[in-house]
Amino acid sequence: QLQLVESGGGLVQAGGSLRLSCAASGTIFRINAMGWYRQAPGKQRELVAGITSGGTTNYADSVKGRFTTSRDNAKNTVYLQMNSLKPEDTAVYYCNAEIKTRYWMREYDYWGQGTQVTVSS
Repeated sequence: QLQLVESGGGLVQAGGSLRLSCAASGTIFRINAMGWYRQAPGKQRELVAGITSGGTTNYADSVKGRFTTSRDNAKNTVYLQMNSLKPEDTAVYYCNAEIKTRYWMREYDYWGQGTQVTVSS
């Protein structure tokens, strides 16, 4: 069964850093875009960062210059390096991947279980 497993969340003081990882496992033919979303209490889920299979990245304006996403295609893993964290970055972070499990099948979106990031002031 295909799954995305996240790790690396936790509690950090403002100005600190955290690195999130998300590894896809199971039957995978190809992974296209991967990305990170977050959802704070009472707010909608929002895109934080995305990365294509070729390595092109995009970021939400609120995290540009502070967060960096990367991926290791050999390990089916995407990372989110978060620096200069602010209390407003506090949220549950979810990874997302567009995955084709068989060459004849279309791509589907898969989600991780979410990992809590809390930034104290």
